[in-house]
Amino acid sequence: MHWPRRAGAVALDLALVALAWWGAFWLRFNLEVPDEFATLALEGAGVCLLAYAAAFAATRVWRHVWSYIGLPELRQLVLGIALGATMTAAVVLALRLPYFPRSVLLLHPVLALVLLGAARAGWRTLVERQFAAGGARLLIVGTLQDAADALRALKGSQQWLPVGIVSPVAAEVGRSIQDVTVLGGLDAMARVCASVEARTALVASPPGSAERRQALLGAAEARIPLLTLPRPEEWLKAQGAGPRKVELEDLLGRAPVQLDVAGLSELISGQTVLVTGAGGSIGAELCRQIARFGAAKLVCVDVSEYAIYQLEQALRASHPQLQGLYYTGNVREPLRLSAIAKRHRPAVVFHAAAYKHVPLMEQLNEVEALRTNVCGTLNAARVAGECGARRFVMISTDKAVNPTNVMGASKRLAELMVQAVARRYPQTGFVSVRFGNVLGSSGSVVPLFTSQIARGGPVTVTHPEIVRYFMTIPEAAQLVLQAGLMGRSGEIFVLDMGEPVRIVELARMLIRLSGHTEQEVPITYTGLRPGEKLYEELLADDETTVPTPHPKLRVAKSGGALPDVEAVGCWIEAAGAVPGEDEVRQWLRTQVPEYSPPGSPVERA
Repeated sequence: MHWPRRAGAVALDLALVALAWWGAFWLRFNLEVPDEFATLALEGAGVCLLAYAAAFAATRVWRHVWSYIGLPELRQLVLGIALGATMTAAVVLALRLPYFPRSVLLLHPVLALVLLGAARAGWRTLVERQFAAGGARLLIVGTLQDAADALRALKGSQQWLPVGIVSPVAAEVGRSIQDVTVLGGLDAMARVCASVEARTALVASPPGSAERRQALLGAAEARIPLLTLPRPEEWLKAQGAGPRKVELEDLLGRAPVQLDVAGLSELISGQTVLVTGAGGSIGAELCRQIARFGAAKLVCVDVSEYAIYQLEQALRASHPQLQGLYYTGNVREPLRLSAIAKRHRPAVVFHAAAYKHVPLMEQLNEVEALRTNVCGTLNAARVAGECGARRFVMISTDKAVNPTNVMGASKRLAELMVQAVARRYPQTGFVSVRFGNVLGSSGSVVPLFTSQIARGGPVTVTHPEIVRYFMTIPEAAQLVLQAGLMGRSGEIFVLDMGEPVRIVELARMLIRLSGHTEQEVPITYTGLRPGEKLYEELLADDETTVPTPHPKLRVAKSGGALPDVEAVGCWIEAAGAVPGEDEVRQWLRTQVPEYSPPGSPVERA
C-alpha cells in the first residue's frame, strides 16, 4: 500500500476507534452522556487512541490491503483490538480516573471491531463489484465444495464474474455459496448457460472425474469454451495467473501418484544417474523427475541430436544447479555406451531408448526393432552390471503381453534378456516396468488426432471397438521411479493403468475440446493396421500378479526358460541388413512362444 493510502487508512482507523469510544459512553448512559462523564471520555480518549495505535502497529494491522481482506486479516484485526483494549484498560485503571464507568472498557472493543470490520468489508465489496462489472460471465461446474475452492481462486479477478453453479449433486440445487447459486444439474448445463448468459464454463471437479467428461458434453452442446484451474505445478511456475483451457489430461488424468519421497531421495539424491533415450517423451520426463530429487550428476544419452539439445536447454533453464552431461549415442553401439558408463559410473540406469511405433516396425523395419529393442537393451543392461550400478530399470510396454506384432515381441524378448542378464550381475537390481499408452508422447494417437482436427478432419480411427490404456507422462515417469526403488532383481512391474479408453471416445473428446462437433469434424474408420489388436493386455495368459506396498504397482510372475543371451545377439547380428520377414517372425516365435503374428494358427483377437 502506498504511503498516502496507508496514512488515510491509519487516520480512518483511529477515527473509527474514537467513534467507538464515544459510542461506548453513549450506550452506557442510555444515549445521553452527562457532562461530568463527557469530561472523563475526553480524558480517556487520548489514552485509547495511543493504546490502539501502538497495538495496531505491533500486530501489523496497517499493513493490510483492504481490497484483498479475508479471514486471516480479520483474525489479525481482532488480535490488534484485543491488545489495544487490554492496554487501554490497564492505563485507565492505573490512572484511577474518578467514577470511570468500567463497562465502557468492555463495550468499546466490541464497537471498534464492528466499525473497523464493516469498513474493511464495505471497501472490499465495492472493489469486487468494480472488478466484476467488466468480467466475463462464468458458470462453475462442480459440487459446492469444488465451487468454493474455485471461487476463492477467482477472488479479486477483474476478468471473470461467476454467475451460477451446476452441480452433480441433486440435493445442492437451489443452495448458494458466496452469493452464487446452484442453478441445476450437469444435464441442464446448456439451459443454465443460456439463462444466465454465461460465455464460459469453469470445471472445478477433480481431474479424471466423470463430472469433467459430462461437463465437456454440456459445454459442446452449449457451444461455450470449457476452462479449468491451473495444476499445482503451474502455480509454482508462475504460469497459473488464472483459468486455462481444459486439456485431455484433465479428463483422463487420475489422482496424483503417491511417491516414497524418502526412499527415492536416498536412491537418487547425490548420485550419478544415466538415462538412455533421454530425449524422448518418457526419457525427458524421467530426467526432470530425477533432477527434482537432487541427482548430483545426470548423464543423458539419445541418438537424436535435436532431442538431446532440447533436453539440455530445458534442464538448464529449470534446474541450473544440476550437473547435466548430454551425449549423442546409440544404444546399439556397446563400446560407446560402455565408455560413457565407465567414465561416470552411474549408480542408477534408466533404459528408455526403444523403437515403439507398431506399424513401422511391422513392415520393412523388423530387424531394426530387434537391434534397438533387444540388442540395445542387452547392451544397456550389461553396461549397468559392468559399472556396478545399484539399479537398472527398463521401460517396457503392454504390447509385450501376448504380442501380435514385431514391436511387442521385441519388447517381450527384451524383458527376458534383462532377466537373463540379472543372473550374471547379482550386485545390480534389474527390473522392467510395463505400461500402456502415454498421453501426448511422440508418435501417440493424441498428436495425430489433434493435427487431423486442425485440418478440419476427418479423424481416422482404425476400429469402433478398439480400446487402449492411457496415463499421463508425469504419472508414468513417477511410477517408473517408484518401481525402480521397490523392485527386486528380475521382476517385471505392471502399472495400474486404470480403465481402458475407447479410442473413438478419445477422438470425440478431442473434437469437443477443440470447440467443434462431430458433424463439423467427422470420424472415419480405416480398419486395423498390421500387427494391431483390439485390446491390449497387461498380463500374459500364464502370468499372475502379486501386490506391492504401492497401490498402483503389481509384480508379474511368469515361468519358462530364459533365452541364451549370446545366441540371441549372434542371431540378430548374423541376420544381415535385410533378412526375410518370415524368417524374423519364425525366429521370434522360438524366443517368445506367446508371440502370435497375423495369420498364425494361434492368432489372438
